[in-house]
Amino acid sequence: MLILRLLAILAVIAISAGMAVYLFTGNRKYLGFSIRLLKIVLGIVLLMFALMALERLLVVV
Repeated sequence: MLILRLLAILAVIAISAGMAVYLFTGNRKYLGFSIRLLKIVLGIVLLMFALMALERLLVVV
C-alpha cells in the first residue's frame, strides 16, 4: 500500500509539473503529456478499485 501511495504522489507531481510547464511555455505537448498520464493513472486506479471490490466479494462468499 505504501508503494501505491508513493506512486500516486509521483503521478500527481508529474501531472502538475506538466500543467505548470504548459502554462509557462504554451507548448501543447506538455498538456497532452499531462492528460495522457492522467488517463493512465485513472485507469490504474479504477483497476485497483475493481480488484479490491472483487476481493471483498470473494471473502464474503
